Amino acid sequence: MKNIKTVIVLLLAMAMCVGLLSGCGTKPTAESEAPNASAAASAPAERTVFTVGFDASFPPYGYTDDNGEYVGFDLDLAAEVCARNGWELIKKPIDWDSKDMELESGTIDCIWNGFTINGREDKYEWTEAYVDNSQVIVVAADSGITDLAGLAGKNVLVQADSSALASLTDETNEKNLALAKSFASLTEVPDYLTAFMSLESGAADAIALDIGVAQYEIAQRGDKYIMLEEPISIEQYGVGFKLGNKELRDQVQKTLDEMVADGKFIEIAKTWKLDEAVCIGK
Repeated sequence: MKNIKTVIVLLLAMAMCVGLLSGCGTKPTAESEAPNASAAASAPAERTVFTVGFDASFPPYGYTDDNGEYVGFDLDLAAEVCARNGWELIKKPIDWDSKDMELESGTIDCIWNGFTINGREDKYEWTEAYVDNSQVIVVAADSGITDLAGLAGKNVLVQADSSALASLTDETNEKNLALAKSFASLTEVPDYLTAFMSLESGAADAIALDIGVAQYEIAQRGDKYIMLEEPISIEQYGVGFKLGNKELRDQVQKTLDEMVADGKFIEIAKTWKLDEAVCIGK
């Protein structure tokens, strides 16, 4: 009887082991599930929208037209890039002096609006330069000011955090530092609409700004203003992305290259009368 009981116990123990082995073979463990879950979580979601940050008062690159629509050369380029990639374009106007915060927070994917590369080379992921630009001075046609020397003792306006401001305050540019020192004042304003209103009212004598904006504003306002012949600096525009975001930068650059190759880039530039300013696609 004792031997029979021993055999029964052994048989029961063997059955339990078989059950345990069978369970291990059919049910995934937590360890086996973890890699799959991790892989799914790390897989990048396919991009569906592309959000461009721009200054809505920076014609002809990006601005608000008479119908309240956001238009401009850079926005047309961005729209074509999005169309070719199957993305929805989101045009997001921003305060220019808050552009870095917008980019760092992820509110925008890039800064695309007459954005100067020079002096900012290491702060963003840049596309190749696509526009050659200059910083110039605009004055009233009847001001009597004909050259940079004539700005001595005058009140000059500049947009906050702009390339013109950087040019006039660059510690390595002794010529521009001396020029700015000759002014009665160098005042920052939030946008060029404010600047031209001040110039028109006589509250200011001159505006330092990008040549493309200067040409546009002069054309829109008739013969009331002139641009001084000598620029205060020469620079180039690019599209700026957050540092480290090389993948998106590369995709946009690839699309721009395709637009250059098939002629679409220069076609858009001609629409905005910027074909002489662009440095690619000619």
